[in-house]
Amino acid sequence: MNKIGKFGVAIAASLMMGGYAAAADLPAAPAYKAQAPVAAVYNWTGFYVGGNAGYGWGNQDPMVLFANRFDRAGFDISGGMIGGTFGGQIQQGYVVLGLEGDIDWANISGSSVVTPSILGIGQGVTLNTSSNISALATVRARVGIAMNNVLIYATGGGAFVKSTASASTIAGVPCGTVGVLPDCSASSWRPGISAGFGVEYGFTPNWSVKAEYLYTKVVGTGVSTDELNVVRGGINYRF
Repeated sequence: MNKIGKFGVAIAASLMMGGYAAAADLPAAPAYKAQAPVAAVYNWTGFYVGGNAGYGWGNQDPMVLFANRFDRAGFDISGGMIGGTFGGQIQQGYVVLGLEGDIDWANISGSSVVTPSILGIGQGVTLNTSSNISALATVRARVGIAMNNVLIYATGGGAFVKSTASASTIAGVPCGTVGVLPDCSASSWRPGISAGFGVEYGFTPNWSVKAEYLYTKVVGTGVSTDELNVVRGGINYRF
């Protein structure tokens, strides 16, 4: 091999060695990383039906069912309740707006010895009185904040309470005495307002469970404004 050929081979070998060195200095190409799947967002929009059960306690004035002229004569009541729920709602972003109604059969009761009076003046009778709320119905708006499948909400609207009262004379004039006690048993649906708050958890796309508190103020006649507190749980199926 002549000198020119040897010189060409030397230059080629040098270039090859330089190329290998430069390749060794290059950073390693990053390994391909699969993109994490996007978590599904829970959808609260739809109509729903369900059931609920709970416990109620408060104060009731049975005398207003007999006549609207007596002074306040309320006493404590308490008991259980069970019923059905229906409603519909729509979700916009994190906000959930809806309307809900329910009706519960109840046995929220109490009893007390009552001496009716008008402006503090007794009526000459002492009664053994019992009172019972046998049904509670509400129609309420719901406004909630959705955190995926957890919904925290406030609610408020109208209520109707089925109240029943009865009494028996312990001393004094008997029930049915004209001008004193025209009757000693009565039953009626009475209107009121209801408000509260709750939390609902969706455990499947269509099924959810909830826990809530409601405060109901019953508007009576005369001086009566009965109160009822309710805590209850429920399960709903959304279409």
